[in-house]
Amino acid sequence: MNGWIALALYLIGLGLAFGFRAVVHLRRNGDTGFRLKAGAAGSAQWWGKLLFAVALLLGLAGPVTQIVGIGRLTIPGGTIVEGIGLVLALLGMRTLLRAQREMGASWRVGVDPEEHTEMVTDGTFAMVRNPVFSGMAVSSVGLFLLAPTIASLTATVVLLVAIQVQVRAVEEPYLRAAHGDAYRDYAARVGRFVPRMGRTFRQPPR
Repeated sequence: MNGWIALALYLIGLGLAFGFRAVVHLRRNGDTGFRLKAGAAGSAQWWGKLLFAVALLLGLAGPVTQIVGIGRLTIPGGTIVEGIGLVLALLGMRTLLRAQREMGASWRVGVDPEEHTEMVTDGTFAMVRNPVFSGMAVSSVGLFLLAPTIASLTATVVLLVAIQVQVRAVEEPYLRAAHGDAYRDYAARVGRFVPRMGRTFRQPPR
């Protein structure tokens, strides 16, 4: 049963986060918001997109393998842990969708180095700099706890690596180049994924 619940949540989350959001963005801005150029093979952008694609496929395989009984894992705690997983999955999804909505016209999937979008620093972005990715990570952990399999565990690990690569090696350099001191000041105040953690302290002038 948990496998079916996890599968439904995963598909609904994908549909809302990518399908529905792209349609809304297209209607409001004349553009889907997708920037899917992978960059040069072996580049940070290329690795980020590859890892995200693998994580998404494994995320789908997680509940499917739970349903068919392949690679199931046993986690101590039983129903309590499964309940925590359900709460985390829903909380992560809510955070992700709220952050996407708060981004408005600045919402993108991927980065176009030649594009300049408005920097969003209010709402959930006043607490963490990457609430969309924070929500994705929390939701992935929740789905693993709800329907633990080798595939769902691997999906979570690959997703966490993909997020680190995308944020640290692709998005943060782009934001520093696009917004300069405004982004540096923001990064010094606000944590990367968790409030107050991962802030980038500015060096005092010499």
